[in-house]
Amino acid sequence: MYNVSIIGASGYTGAQLIQLVMQHPALSLNGTYVSESSADAGKNIADLHGSLAHVDAVLTPISDETLATLAISEDFIFLATPHEASHDWMPILSSGTAKILDLSGAFRLKDTTIFEQFYGFAHTHTSELKHAVYGLAEWHEADIAQAKIIAVPGCYPTASLSALKPLAENHLLDSSVRPVINAVSGVSGAGRKANLATSFFEVSLQAYGVLGHRHTPEIEAYLGAPVIFTPHLGNFKRGILATITVKVKAGTTTVQLEEAFRQAYADKPIVRLRNSFPKVDDVAHTPFVDLHWKLDEASGYAVITAAIDNVMKGAASQAIQCLNIMTQQPVETGLVL
Repeated sequence: MYNVSIIGASGYTGAQLIQLVMQHPALSLNGTYVSESSADAGKNIADLHGSLAHVDAVLTPISDETLATLAISEDFIFLATPHEASHDWMPILSSGTAKILDLSGAFRLKDTTIFEQFYGFAHTHTSELKHAVYGLAEWHEADIAQAKIIAVPGCYPTASLSALKPLAENHLLDSSVRPVINAVSGVSGAGRKANLATSFFEVSLQAYGVLGHRHTPEIEAYLGAPVIFTPHLGNFKRGILATITVKVKAGTTTVQLEEAFRQAYADKPIVRLRNSFPKVDDVAHTPFVDLHWKLDEASGYAVITAAIDNVMKGAASQAIQCLNIMTQQPVETGLVL
């Protein structure tokens, strides 16, 4: 059994991690932590999340001393924390034998200038950043297997890259036309903290972060091409539906597109290639990526849809996938019955 602790355990992603760790046959949940200033410190997770009413786990306030202890006592540490906290705590946490899976954006972007522009603070831990591996499980398996620090991808980039990388890797994209990504997320993507703008009663369907969302450079960095990315907030709890319009190279056929997706995901059990365009309900509360596409050969334009659960494949279950890779277990262990 591998000993695991979760920091930032009170939020939606933290609670999902608790559930996934407890149902995993090779993991033992050793600790659940929150920041010292958290209003949830000292509470039992069962009092915050009804789905975990069977779990007896106290949310312990974290300290520098605790961080140093976890670094040498745990096999794996999950950080479901704000970007600033992950950034500041990483040197201590990664100083021991523990391997770190960070679900914030603190270690996803290698360019510190772009990071500061989009995250609003300077990145000063360049050594840890250098060694962090981007945890897009289906595409970086070899690097993940050897990593000490995993930067678990954002939810929107996970959906977008899952849809686009088969085309990019097969050189099928027309480089003169940017892919246009329109994606809608459920309100859980905004986190558990109360906010009027993301209150379920206030939310309808609205674009936000237009031409400036911090997930844009993340998508571009790991796709290797510029994109137009427009996120939307929808009036549902969880899930992401990304509909992407791309221009493919002249002469590209439907058969070539089909083959690109089949080759990319033939041995990837978490990705489901669908025969029709998926919907959010198909993936809610599951670890799957559902993909479907259609090409108009006359115009050279294709539309690809990716559906994921933002709390699962967009966060918690992808972190578990990475852990499975790091421990040489099948990627679906503890995720798919």
